[in-house]
Amino acid sequence: MKKSSLILIAAFTLIINACGDYNPGSHADSGLDQKVDSVLTMMTLEEKIGQLTLFTSDMDQTGAFLRPEYIEDIKAGTVGAIFNAYGSEYTRSLQEMAVNETRLGIPLLFGYDVIHGHRTIFPVPLAEASSWDMDMIRKSAEVAAREATSEGLHWTFAPMVDIARDPRWGRMVEGSGEDVFLSSRIAAERVRGFQGDDLKDLNTLAATAKHFVAYGAAKAGRDYHSVDMSDRKLREVYLPPFKAALDAGAVSVMTAFNDLNGIPATANEYLFKDILRDEWGFEGFVVTDYTAIMELLYHGVAKDEHHASKLALDAGIDMDMQDGFYQQTLADLVESGRVRESQIDESVKNILKVKFKLGLFDDPFRYSSVEREEAEIMKPENIGAARDMARRSIVLLKNENNVLPIDESVKTIAVIGPMADNRRDLIGSWSAAGDWTKSVTLLEGLKKKMPDVNFIHAKGADIEGESRSGFSEAVTAARQADMVILALGEAYWMSGEAASRSDISLPGVQEELAKEIHETGKPIAAVLMNGRPLTINWLDENIPAILETWFLGTTAGDAIADVLSGDYNPSGKLPVTFPRNVGQIPIHYDMKSTGRPFDANNKYTSKYLDVPNDPLYEFGHGLSYTTFDYGPLMLSSQTMQPSDSLRVRVTVRNTGEYEGEEVVQLYLHDKVASIARSVRELKGFQKIKLEPGESKEVEFIITNADLSFYRADMSYGSEPGKFMVFVGGSSSDTQSAEFVLED
Repeated sequence: MKKSSLILIAAFTLIINACGDYNPGSHADSGLDQKVDSVLTMMTLEEKIGQLTLFTSDMDQTGAFLRPEYIEDIKAGTVGAIFNAYGSEYTRSLQEMAVNETRLGIPLLFGYDVIHGHRTIFPVPLAEASSWDMDMIRKSAEVAAREATSEGLHWTFAPMVDIARDPRWGRMVEGSGEDVFLSSRIAAERVRGFQGDDLKDLNTLAATAKHFVAYGAAKAGRDYHSVDMSDRKLREVYLPPFKAALDAGAVSVMTAFNDLNGIPATANEYLFKDILRDEWGFEGFVVTDYTAIMELLYHGVAKDEHHASKLALDAGIDMDMQDGFYQQTLADLVESGRVRESQIDESVKNILKVKFKLGLFDDPFRYSSVEREEAEIMKPENIGAARDMARRSIVLLKNENNVLPIDESVKTIAVIGPMADNRRDLIGSWSAAGDWTKSVTLLEGLKKKMPDVNFIHAKGADIEGESRSGFSEAVTAARQADMVILALGEAYWMSGEAASRSDISLPGVQEELAKEIHETGKPIAAVLMNGRPLTINWLDENIPAILETWFLGTTAGDAIADVLSGDYNPSGKLPVTFPRNVGQIPIHYDMKSTGRPFDANNKYTSKYLDVPNDPLYEFGHGLSYTTFDYGPLMLSSQTMQPSDSLRVRVTVRNTGEYEGEEVVQLYLHDKVASIARSVRELKGFQKIKLEPGESKEVEFIITNADLSFYRADMSYGSEPGKFMVFVGGSSSDTQSAEFVLED
């Protein structure tokens, strides 16, 4: 280490003095600004640009490593953040380079895709959304943060809060589905789970709301495709979850890959300056997605690297992930006068603020503790939380003749299908540092849960491919059994990034396998494992019981066995619509009625000739082993003033034989407005638990905010008139009442 200059010693003294106590709850903390400024004034232009540069670590058979050129960048102070580097010893070694071998010793920021768990893998986000359980969703993020930070990580590229209404799009698996209200609630809880109350807490992780914005609206569900939409739709549907995440405290935002109305997000001043900074007052930093600045060349809006960097910086993009364009071009752009150094200063400040909030200037090595890592990773409490989250994420789509739960009289069960004893696919895509070899298969979970039952296993077919050579063995197994568990689905890589599918039916010959097993006449329960809604019309018409389990993570087999056996009564509800076929896409519950609403007896109304308008399974759908009865809706008043609120009460009774949980859902419809409104919109829900025969009164409070929307002139607020309120167990299974919002 060469730091003999008295000037540099003085510089370190200034940094240390700048690292006093800081209250991260104060967004207007002038002390923080002073600390950041004290560091900024000592930085050269090259060091400033380094803070805007994010490079990846790599992995080979010997373990994690950093490319030689990136090591030199760290030592030169020309890179400020590294992603894909984790492990307490590895991150400490990199941090030591940054702190001990650079001129100023500014600590690195370590980021990673901690999407649904770190080492202990929880259900994929779409599955967690199916739980409608905000406490458990927050806890899932808390566990992920504890594990990730114990391995030296400071920052996660999550939550993904993109609204997704096209199941062909593979990244639907990473989000919370189609609904604005539900997705916004989940976005906020995931941020709170990651970040906690204080980012200086060692158990907390800086969160990133991504991908800003409208990435989930890619044309034809094809990843990275263009998006063209009105400002009304952008603000009504795609922006609210981001606002919710930022209101919950998210300190970073990631750009989207898509262009929006012809302007790529990474070069879009309207999005990042006008909306994010000016309207919303965001004070964190903006990072690109992987090589997104470089991709401005391929979008056709930048002529060269310098032009691309200028477009991104002018749009308010602070940190460049992986392509190195900022590192290569910004100094030249400043020297030529095309970019102001003050622009770079603002981005550096945004990043340094987060490093201060994380406590990295207090102790750069505070997250890299071998002892903490050993104590935290996959500890029993984490595994237990993952199992609880997993079983809450399961949705019972169908259960004719009470095939489920498995009856005590069943002595032999055939467990058939490519997902029956599949371990590799259970943790899903974006499974971080998860080890798929530690996941519990369905067959293993069943054997542990029901040791007195004889299980016969036959794979039957692969997930994809045309081979039917395993059909005979599977049919033989089914004939020997009292009932069949038929485990079908997708491979983990069939959903996630760059995983769009034009055909969302069961891959390969799985449906044919199901038909062969159905011919045996045995009772069948289908267990689906997948990362998106599938078109499963034949299964719905012929298989008596269907369980949607998504990709449930490390404890998948145990959680599914809990539900199949009846030890846990399924309580999940769909956060996304299941279409009958791809011709219905996009299909979501909050459509508009059109000027010619559906009428089965009138050809000239809005409908298809070859398929019903309604979906296979609607948003909010999910059955239980028990039944629930809803009493009449009771409104506190038939009228409401904008300054008042209105109470909606309903009594829900468990009329079955099992203890169960029900998600009571409230929807609203504005009957006459200055623009056409959705037929209904989710505005509230409560998850309640009832013993057999028990009743509970559920109350919702409707305020003017629930009735507000972007009016014809794009002003935001309510309009007087009649409103319908719907309450029930899904978006279609409801009862209704009416009230009037007065002037």
